[in-house]
Amino acid sequence: MEIQMIEFQATTIVAVRKNDGSVCIGGDGQVTMGQSAIMKQTARKVRKIYKNAVITGFAGSVADAFTLTEKFEKKLEEHGGNLKRAAVALAQTWRSDQAMRNLDALMLAADKESILLISGNGEVIEPDEPYVAIGSGGNYAYAAAHALYKHTDMSAEAIVREALAIAASICVYTNEHITVETLQGGMVDHE
Repeated sequence: MEIQMIEFQATTIVAVRKNDGSVCIGGDGQVTMGQSAIMKQTARKVRKIYKNAVITGFAGSVADAFTLTEKFEKKLEEHGGNLKRAAVALAQTWRSDQAMRNLDALMLAADKESILLISGNGEVIEPDEPYVAIGSGGNYAYAAAHALYKHTDMSAEAIVREALAIAASICVYTNEHITVETLQGGMVDHE
């Protein structure tokens, strides 16, 4: 008897930074098994870490993403909260460690200065634009965030929410149960 691994897909994660010093990451809550069954509609894929000074969001395997988030928080501790140094250290470990190499996830991380995309291929990418999106509906959300950022005065959080709503209306792996975390000025807001 052959045992098949269950492949989980889904999620859209969006990050937006505005000139007012706010940064927001949001994600939907859908976890899909294979291509035909919704396993969960209310998963939380966005969270605050490291003294509520960093927001992370992940797309990919949920268990793998939790492992990566824990390891990332340890790297932030090691590097005194320096987001870029911690991200590079995580990417190097992720790429070189035999066990971690098999982790299947992408992560967005943001603090008040930077938004970074971190991958298992050893990549740490700071997007050219002050917005980025990953996951199954990432292209739809990115296009929506691009248009909203360039042609409206909406807040970072409002752009994230609307980009996710647009992605949810197009992508079958994205739903409308949205979780958002925001860093504003010297305070951290949560919903």
